[in-house]
Amino acid sequence: MQLGRPVFFKRLGAPGAEAFAVLFALESFARALLATVIPIEALRFLGTAGNVSSAFFAASLCALCASLGIPWLVRKTARRWVYSLGFVGLASAPALFTVPGFESFMAGMVVRAIGTVAVTVCLSLYILDFIAKKDLSRSEPMRLFYSAAAWAAGPFLGVWLAVNVGRDAPFLLSAAVALAALGYFWFLRITENPAVVQKAVPVPTPLAYVRRYFAQPRLRLAWVMTTGRNVWWVVFFIYVPVYAVKTGLGPEVGGAVVSVGASFLFLTPLTGRLVRREGIRRVFVAGYLLASVATFLVAASMGQPWIGIVLIVCAALGMSAIDAGGNMLFLFAVRRHERSEMTTVYSTYRDVADIVPPGLFSVLLRVFELPAVFVVGGAVTLGLALLARRIHPRLGREARPPAPLAVGEPAQ
Repeated sequence: MQLGRPVFFKRLGAPGAEAFAVLFALESFARALLATVIPIEALRFLGTAGNVSSAFFAASLCALCASLGIPWLVRKTARRWVYSLGFVGLASAPALFTVPGFESFMAGMVVRAIGTVAVTVCLSLYILDFIAKKDLSRSEPMRLFYSAAAWAAGPFLGVWLAVNVGRDAPFLLSAAVALAALGYFWFLRITENPAVVQKAVPVPTPLAYVRRYFAQPRLRLAWVMTTGRNVWWVVFFIYVPVYAVKTGLGPEVGGAVVSVGASFLFLTPLTGRLVRREGIRRVFVAGYLLASVATFLVAASMGQPWIGIVLIVCAALGMSAIDAGGNMLFLFAVRRHERSEMTTVYSTYRDVADIVPPGLFSVLLRVFELPAVFVVGGAVTLGLALLARRIHPRLGREARPPAPLAVGEPAQ
């Protein structure tokens, strides 16, 4: 009898859903280790939440400008080199963080943001090449489930290492994980799908394929929904650690809360099954409504920080349900011959989500206190709950077999 374990390892050695899930998990761990450390370090350098917002805004703006050149870079070289360059960025950014001084810290933020964009764009293209559309409703929850351990452990582990081992410890570990991901990628020997490469039509300028993307309603809706989802997660990852420090709970509590919120990714097999049964629309509306109510209540409970912590964890539970089907809106809508250009435009959701909250809050927090962050976060998720009603009710839902005929019932 053939055992399941060798079959599993065989799948890890070839491009497919399992291999892409492992790649995504390694990339996620490299980023998760620093997800809480970076805001706390920025707060140490800059002193106020408003200044932290300005630093994140500047780094994300640089990454957005760089991301629009990725299709050109892919065509001039090859996707595997751009993907590798992204991991080199994720590995070299921690080295910059270890250099004393705020200038090198800012350079590390920029390099990390650009590396993340390159890795995200290229992995999405590989998934579109190797995973059939009919299998996306299963492969996407699997990919998020594999990354759950990274996001559950990484934010707290990073802060714990910085406090108990040394400031540089989480940065060095993050660089090592990024290099391990790069090594695994080259072990897989993934190449572009020749059919897609030959049929791709070059586009003259980035502005042209941006216009082409937003001229398509389904792609436009996918971008707005995913950007809004990431806006909430940016608020969570940046301002929950700041909230913990400012309310006296301490940095380790902030890291633990981020880890608990991210650990709900372990539920993606269940939420993925729910998406296949109920469709993306119902899951999105319910998840956004839960997150909206809980995030609004965080702003009202600033005097009782532990109640605020419970509420923000409840909001993360609602958002994690959305993550299971988050990229499906785009993956179902994109046309085969436009994958490279459209994926690049779609991937700007990460940069825009990284830019908008810090840019907005760098202004608001000079006038209002920290609760304003959670008021805005609740308003955004409420708007997304209303917008989610535009999603087709059957999208993402598996076709159900017809009910069996009753005894004596004639076939139609």
